[in-house]
Amino acid sequence: MPLAMDRRTFAVSTLAAVAGGAALAGGGALGAAQPMLARVILDNDFAGDPDGMFQLAHHVLCRAVSIPLIIGSHLPGGFSGGHAARDAADRAREMLSIMGLEKAYSIVAGAEAPIAARASWKPGEASAAIVREAMREDAKGPLIYAAGAGLTDLALAWLSEPRIGRRIKLVWIGGAPHDGLGNPGAAADKNEFNFSIDPVAAQVIFNESDIEIWQVPSDVYRQMVFSNAELEELAATGPLGAYLKARIDALPDMLAKIPGAPVLPASDVYVLGDSPLVTLTALLPPFQPETTSSRHVVMPTPRLLDNGAYAERPGARPMRVYTQIDAGMTFRDMMARFRIAARRKL
Repeated sequence: MPLAMDRRTFAVSTLAAVAGGAALAGGGALGAAQPMLARVILDNDFAGDPDGMFQLAHHVLCRAVSIPLIIGSHLPGGFSGGHAARDAADRAREMLSIMGLEKAYSIVAGAEAPIAARASWKPGEASAAIVREAMREDAKGPLIYAAGAGLTDLALAWLSEPRIGRRIKLVWIGGAPHDGLGNPGAAADKNEFNFSIDPVAAQVIFNESDIEIWQVPSDVYRQMVFSNAELEELAATGPLGAYLKARIDALPDMLAKIPGAPVLPASDVYVLGDSPLVTLTALLPPFQPETTSSRHVVMPTPRLLDNGAYAERPGARPMRVYTQIDAGMTFRDMMARFRIAARRKL
């Protein structure tokens, strides 16, 4: 969505920016004539890996996007008691309450189970809400679906109303590395976790739908390394930081209750792998709102196989595969917004 700008337009825009500089520097409200970059639906397993909570807190503090819907999505069956989506929605409400934003957003629990088979699917409350938002005629700006887990509810929405395909763009944290693109040191796991949450849904989106996909595969989202020392600093900023660190501290006990889950070794870092959802939707420069500080390639959307591997489809609709995310800018911005939010509560 590049902005073509001649010298005269640039000069006028620069004067306006200088006039409003104080508000922009302080993260104030957008000017009356400034459009939002996009509407962003957030979909994540907030009751699972705590990285989704960091992404949610960061996203709602960004001023350049609007968030019409937050969906709590399910985990694999062995990771929950059959109500992970409800737990995810509750966890989102809990954190937003700490931030004083519990009444500011529409939060809904998604489907509690993956799509059992391509011929067996049933729409739900979340998928209906996605269709309503995508089919709105009164909304301005593009619609982005920012997903940090499985794709069940988006697939159900598209199956219910295929016309949403041309009206929505998916940014997905998930999927295995692509041959020739992945970090040489990355594990060659084909059955990547977010894909494994609902393989049928992921195949519906890749193989059948016409939804444009921006993918952040596993070798790339694992670049989002955040240190324990930074977590300690974050916890000291106030209730939000303390809450987020507590979610990570509770992870070993949570995993211990899951049969077959690994025992985590001691580490001085944590991967906040869902944070690229913020980078690629909200942290874009104004004159040319593109993901200029991250790197991607454009390729035909491959066919997604049952095991999560890819088969080439020459001539298929183009998709973006990100190969590098600007983690430094992302986490600097996140920490700054959390500190500013904490000061405003004093």
